[in-house]
Amino acid sequence: MTAAQAPGRFDGRAALVTGATSGIGLAIAHRLHAEGARVLATGRDHDRGREVVESLGERTVFVAADLTDPGTADRLAGACLESFGALDVLVNNAGLDHTGDFATSSMDSVRQVFEINTFSTVAMMQSAARVMRTGGAMVNVTSRLATVGVPTMGIYAASKGAIHALTRSVAIELAPRGIRVNDVAPGMTRTPLYDEWLARIPGGESTEAEVLADIPLRRLATPQDVAAAVAYLASDDAEYVTGTTIAVDGGYTAR
Repeated sequence: MTAAQAPGRFDGRAALVTGATSGIGLAIAHRLHAEGARVLATGRDHDRGREVVESLGERTVFVAADLTDPGTADRLAGACLESFGALDVLVNNAGLDHTGDFATSSMDSVRQVFEINTFSTVAMMQSAARVMRTGGAMVNVTSRLATVGVPTMGIYAASKGAIHALTRSVAIELAPRGIRVNDVAPGMTRTPLYDEWLARIPGGESTEAEVLADIPLRRLATPQDVAAAVAYLASDDAEYVTGTTIAVDGGYTAR
């Protein structure tokens, strides 16, 4: 069960959500919009973007973008200003998964993961920092893997761990301007990507049982669980919270 929505909590606020066309990002866009935000959603798929706008309705704009292209972060921040007159909330959700033997992972694949998970997030935070006004909030979606070791997930963990660390430094740097910076670290979350992964594994049911056995609350997170935490950190309810992480992992990292 997720926290109840707070209609009107983001009235007058403009939010930019990356990776907003599916899974966690889509749930975040829906949650912020339901609580009154004007939402600029971005992703690479035009068709999915059109579906996001149709599902949310008014106060929504979609901008197709590849976050690894030079200048994209400034273009998106500018589009938010042009559409809504402000950029009050930035949610960095876009990401690329990576699983593989560390010793044999190609450097090309490593660079690709860092380009999307790390460097594009840095660029979005820089662009937002240049235009955000007092009271702004940045929320980065990291991972439980930023703080725990799991075999075959080292490259992904490192890309998210870099943002986990950066969140704290930027929070201190932007605090004098009244801009808060936090991150949300999801555990295993039931998204289309998770379902596809499970379907590819022989004996998927037993694999899922093993996954659940490692989670104290004995269930996977839902995208809505993560969206609720993001909405809290982005809102004035968390106006004295900066430089911290909310682990949305069912107790996995508390063991």
